[in-house]
Amino acid sequence: MTLTPPHPGKTSTPKAAYRRAAWFAAVALAALGLSGCQGIAMNSAQLRLVDASPDAGVIDSYQNSSALAYNLGFGTMTSYIPMSAGVYNLAAEKAGTRQVLASSTETLAANKQYTEIIGSGVANMQQTLFLDESTPAPTGRIAVRVINATTRAGAVDVYLVPMASTVSKGLSASPLVVNLGAGANSGYIDLAEGTYAIDVVPTGTVLASSTVTLLSGAQVAYVSGAVRTVVLIDQQAPSAQHAAITPGVQAIVAADADAQ
Repeated sequence: MTLTPPHPGKTSTPKAAYRRAAWFAAVALAALGLSGCQGIAMNSAQLRLVDASPDAGVIDSYQNSSALAYNLGFGTMTSYIPMSAGVYNLAAEKAGTRQVLASSTETLAANKQYTEIIGSGVANMQQTLFLDESTPAPTGRIAVRVINATTRAGAVDVYLVPMASTVSKGLSASPLVVNLGAGANSGYIDLAEGTYAIDVVPTGTVLASSTVTLLSGAQVAYVSGAVRTVVLIDQQAPSAQHAAITPGVQAIVAADADAQ
C-alpha cells in the first residue's frame, strides 16, 4: 500500500487542515506497518517523517524553502517522499506560521532511504536522521530495528513475542533489545519470519503473564524478507489530567523493505 501525504504548498481552510491531520493520524497510529520503498528511482533519495514530539502541537515540515508535509500531529508519519540527492536544511515549524521549532542540515545520498524523527518536548525539540535498510531480509528471515523516541518512559526492554509463546504459560521470554535508552537505536536484528507481538517493559523487568507492561501489542505477521522499523513514542501527550500516570508507550511499525 502506497500512501501519499496531502500535496504541500496549497492554502486550505481550517476544516481541510483538520481532515489532513486526521488522515495522517489514522494512517500512522495503526501500527501495522506502512509500505517501504519498492525500488528507489535512480539518483533519488527517499525520506519519511515521524512526529514524536508529544507537546509541540501540529507542525509543518520543510526542506530548504519547500514544504515536505503539512499538519503533522503527534504520532503521525508520512510515507517515503522522493528527493534529489544533496544537502538540505530540514526544518520542523509550527503549523501555518513558519516559526522554526527545530532544524538540521542533512546529506541525503542517492538510492538511500531515511527516517527523520522529530522528537523531544517543544522546549528542546530535535530532529534525528536514521539511514534505513532498503534491501529485503534473506528468505525465511526478517529484520527489525527499534528506536526509542519516548520522552517519559526512560530505558526499556523490548520483546518480540512469537505466537503461542511460553509467556502465556507463565514462563519468561527472551528480550529482543535490552536497556534501550531514550533516543537510542537498536540497529537491525535478524529473526525468523513469523507472527509476533511487541511488548515493552521498563529495563530489568521480567516479562511473564502477570507483568504490567508499558505496551502489550497485538500479534502481527512478519513475512519472509520483511524489514521493519519500530518507533516507540509516548502513549499520549502530557496533560494535567494524566501527569501522574505511569508513562505508557505506543509503537509505530513502519515497513522499510519487503521481498519482491
